[in-house]
Amino acid sequence: MMKRFRHEKIDIGYQDLDSETNDSGRTYTTPDGKRYPSITTILNILSEDAIRAWKKRIGIEQAEIVSGKAIRRGTKVHSAVEKYLNNEDTKSFLPHIRQSLDNLRSVLDESIGNIFGLEVPLFSHHLQVAGRCDCIAQFNGVPSIIDFKTSRYIKKKENISSYFAQGAAYSIMLEERAGLIAPNIVIIMDVDHEKPVVYVEHRDNYTKLLHDTIDEYRKRKMFGH
Repeated sequence: MMKRFRHEKIDIGYQDLDSETNDSGRTYTTPDGKRYPSITTILNILSEDAIRAWKKRIGIEQAEIVSGKAIRRGTKVHSAVEKYLNNEDTKSFLPHIRQSLDNLRSVLDESIGNIFGLEVPLFSHHLQVAGRCDCIAQFNGVPSIIDFKTSRYIKKKENISSYFAQGAAYSIMLEERAGLIAPNIVIIMDVDHEKPVVYVEHRDNYTKLLHDTIDEYRKRKMFGH
């Protein structure tokens, strides 16, 4: 039997943010006309060396094929999870996507309580960044920033610091926009042929990394890198 999730939508003062994507990444325009870079674009700095080495090892063409498949799968799993959390039918998805959703359902059903928002557009004048948060909800009773990931293998916590820094950014944006404090960052990862992996961290553990990476991004923009 499918669980029915309870929604208590938060008021952030606007419906959506306009966005634009080009070779430099994505930017968002706030309701008062400010243009801020996407937090995902900024945090790509943290993985650029590893990605460069990976492309060199397997070749650019093969890397593009693997990346394309991963992005398409991730997008479809995100869509299925969003529909499930919205209490909508998910039978239209292909079997392998439904399998991923079934793999995640135990975590979703057991741990997610009141949902405050899905795919929530956020920004911060303090950080001068913006982005779109997968899910804001109670996780084991604690208001949390929840991000859904897909992976071919289990990733160690120390190798996904950018995920937590991204969550910390969303937590700060949320507090600034709606006054809701969501101290925990939750990463729920669907892994091929494995049970889902769940990581929970406090946002304060990653705010320094977040600020340092934003500073590095601004330095690069200033000097035209």
